[in-house]
Amino acid sequence: MDLLNTLVDKGLRRELPTRDEALAVLATSDDDVLDVVAAAGKVRRHWFGRRVKLNYLVNLKSGLCPEDCSYCSQRLGSKADILKYTWLKPDQASQAAAAGLAGGAKRVCLVASGRGPTDRDVDRVSDTIKAIKDQNEGVEVCACLGLLSDGQAERLREAGADAYNHNLNTSEGTYGDITTTHTYADRVDTVQKAHAAGLSACSGLIAGMGESDEDLVDVVFSLRELDPDSVPVNFLIPFEGTPLAKEWNLTPQRCLRILAMARFVCPDVEVRIAGGREVHLRTMQPLALHLANSIFLGDYLTSEGQAGKADLEMIADAGFEVEGAGEVTLPEHRATAGGGCGSHAEAGCGSHADAGCGSHAGGGVCGSVRVKEEQPSEARTDLVAVRRRGAGTDLAPNA
Repeated sequence: MDLLNTLVDKGLRRELPTRDEALAVLATSDDDVLDVVAAAGKVRRHWFGRRVKLNYLVNLKSGLCPEDCSYCSQRLGSKADILKYTWLKPDQASQAAAAGLAGGAKRVCLVASGRGPTDRDVDRVSDTIKAIKDQNEGVEVCACLGLLSDGQAERLREAGADAYNHNLNTSEGTYGDITTTHTYADRVDTVQKAHAAGLSACSGLIAGMGESDEDLVDVVFSLRELDPDSVPVNFLIPFEGTPLAKEWNLTPQRCLRILAMARFVCPDVEVRIAGGREVHLRTMQPLALHLANSIFLGDYLTSEGQAGKADLEMIADAGFEVEGAGEVTLPEHRATAGGGCGSHAEAGCGSHADAGCGSHAGGGVCGSVRVKEEQPSEARTDLVAVRRRGAGTDLAPNA
């Protein structure tokens, strides 16, 4: 397929595809999905080999969020039957993190519900970062606390944080349809604050909220412009009790196409399969490892994930290997640049959703590619399991 050959060549050169080419990936048929995976897999292996980075989520504060993000089980007005608790103490968070690190994770993601941290909250998280790093030499810590105020990113960096996550989630043009209590520009500002403070920026999207192919391309192109080091791709978990509970729009094949498109647009970036992989990729999860070089191990914020042991077996059975603590995730040109793509002169770069943690310029729509209509996906509510173990409970975590 000429399209795929072109995209592989561009990916190996870190050259930005056209919007038409990105749309064409999403418009390929299910018959061609293995060809798409094989092509994007060449780009993934060129930059990241067969390594899979493991990340582990610790939900520091769950539920009772004042924001109205439609996708989120922790949102204002949510009727989802999730765990609700206030801030974990540093030793509790460190203990929770230890389970994931013992399972092979090299990055701990500290997440807290809410619009954004107060200065006292930053102090709490700083103490937690210190507790985790004192116990685990070389561990990476990413914070995800919502919208940042001036100076807070710098304080987190001084406390030892390595990265900050704040997802764009969807295109600028449709952002107001999913959230009204803050803006797309607010999210852009927080990612830029993290960048400016010297933190590794982590920002991604949520697929499956009823968005169009054009929306998906817009948000991934916006992410490339923002230049994060890691891009988590979340697949909506339609929690009962949230406004998007009936949005079952994804098939395993569509998820693979979305991941492939993200890889082609951000070839040398850590693409992470985040929340919802078990619900929507299901038995096709191993194929997704040919596209993404990073996953979350174990459970998510308010939902349970695949057993940690099963994650490790899946990686090994698919012919991949867990990235070691001493290995550098990013390609040399990005790692030595201290974050960012490191390719601006050539080609540019490249939450709190339970689909992962939780932007710039919404770009135009390319209309020359006919977007085929997807058949509605079967609702698999049986696969949505509310987290009842780990952080905030007396039960052992899944890792």
